[in-house]
Amino acid sequence: MKKKNNLGTSTRRSFIKTTGTAALGSTLAFNIIISKTVYAGNSDTIKVGLIGCGGRGTGAASQALNADDNVVLTAMADIFEDKLKSSLKNLKKELDKKVKVDEDHQFLGFDSYNKLLASDVDMVILATPPAFRPDHLAAAVEARKHIFCEKPMAVDAPGFRKVLESVQKAKDKKLSLVSGFCWRHDFPKQEAFKRVLDGEIGEVRSIYNTYNTGELWSKPMEKGWSEMEYKMRNWLYYNWLSGDHIVEQAIHSVDMMSWAMGDEILPVSCTGTGGRQQRTEEKFGHIYDHFAITYEYENGAKGFHMSRQQKFCDRSYAVDMNGTKGRAIVDCIKRIHRVENGETWNYRGETNNMYQTEHDVLFASIRKGDAVNEGVRMANSTMLGIMGRMAAYTGKTVTWEDAIKSTEVLGPKIDEYSWELEWPTTPVAVPGVTKFF
Repeated sequence: MKKKNNLGTSTRRSFIKTTGTAALGSTLAFNIIISKTVYAGNSDTIKVGLIGCGGRGTGAASQALNADDNVVLTAMADIFEDKLKSSLKNLKKELDKKVKVDEDHQFLGFDSYNKLLASDVDMVILATPPAFRPDHLAAAVEARKHIFCEKPMAVDAPGFRKVLESVQKAKDKKLSLVSGFCWRHDFPKQEAFKRVLDGEIGEVRSIYNTYNTGELWSKPMEKGWSEMEYKMRNWLYYNWLSGDHIVEQAIHSVDMMSWAMGDEILPVSCTGTGGRQQRTEEKFGHIYDHFAITYEYENGAKGFHMSRQQKFCDRSYAVDMNGTKGRAIVDCIKRIHRVENGETWNYRGETNNMYQTEHDVLFASIRKGDAVNEGVRMANSTMLGIMGRMAAYTGKTVTWEDAIKSTEVLGPKIDEYSWELEWPTTPVAVPGVTKFF
């Protein structure tokens, strides 16, 4: 049976054979070692620019600088000077010889990304709040930069469509584009999902995936902050900046659900619920603290997603896959990677730092001149989270086709941002009342 999505048709088996997403961890490690050895003496320095200097951006910059022997950080951009200076200080402390960011290459403000892209960097890290990702990605591709793009890639459907356009342009320009869906580069998970995709549990019929964690940080209003600065420093709690936590955080579990289905096989619809039970204070903006979504596939298979951010509750971060011949379990907390099909297989192979490996893969591709592009799957996984949020907010069954055509724009246009902008905080969504656009 042919499987369809917005990007065309192909069979599940042929798609799996033509993608490298389920490569054996040991094989990937071998290729990386060979690549780094071949290019260790390369005289061409790869210059890196960091856009978004928070904790994740700083971590990604460190991994980028460790991914190749001849790479330097030459430019940084952020809207907050304190974030940029703190990031620069930490990176210099760790990797001083590879950090060459002059004062005139420390760019500040909402337009700082354009200033950085106008510099002579070869590769950029996009690590700002997700709302900015579609525009930053488009600008980076236009500037012909190789890209590491943190997840998620958008917060609404118009942003998703813009990301897909940029993904195609990056392919046309032979630019490497690696996403921040880090589990895709984790050796144990690569092997576990490869076995699922090779049919060891038969046809996948159900996938239960969770991301249940505790309460996250928030920052109190300080003297001198505008309302916009307060919201930008607490961006997690505004869906127009983060997409809500099913998109911003739990999207990792949704991405693994998509991985188990072969990526190209997308659900035809989803139904769900969510709300605010514990995290109801004003400091938590207007996002939910829990989601429960059921994704339905054309062949009758179902994906069950549960996520919450509530303190004092039990944690869970796992994917449980049931097929016609057996079961597979991937548990990120307990570090279980198991396939059960009459016999039991548990991963006993090499482990790795997945955050480092994704940059190793990116820089190896740049050195080889053989572009890697993870754009389609990163965009589709992001959209699955957005689709789930739509279903929970509205209380309606939302189809994939309707979701990707949605005209709802959650936030301001990128050139409208300023510290004086007063962007309203919409009421908390009420299922059955909130409308689908």
